[in-house]
Amino acid sequence: MENSTLSEYFAALERIKNGNPIRVNKGSKISKDSVAIEAGRKKGSIKKSRDSFSDLIEAINIAAESQNNSLDNNVDKLKLARQKSDQYRNDLEAALAREICLLHELYELRKQLAKLTGTNVIPIRKN
Repeated sequence: MENSTLSEYFAALERIKNGNPIRVNKGSKISKDSVAIEAGRKKGSIKKSRDSFSDLIEAINIAAESQNNSLDNNVDKLKLARQKSDQYRNDLEAALAREICLLHELYELRKQLAKLTGTNVIPIRKN
């Protein structure tokens, strides 16, 4: 296999890894087929049976594994963010429940005060 052809495949792999491919969709799964298509070749043109592709196939496998690991890390980060979000929501709901309870208690106490002082008007603001 010509050196220029192999360099085209390696360049295609780098473009996919860097997230700026020309022929395949951005964020595509790194595989032999996606590298071949990105290099302007047909799907299936990178074969294990050809010794000239052994270094390329190894580089593709390493890049694919790295891509899978980064996806797993992103999934873990997303789960953690969702857990934090749920905890904040629960804290907010508990705080709002306390506020409502305190407002109700304040209203009842003002009503009792109005009965004791003999006024029918419950003041909203202090003058």
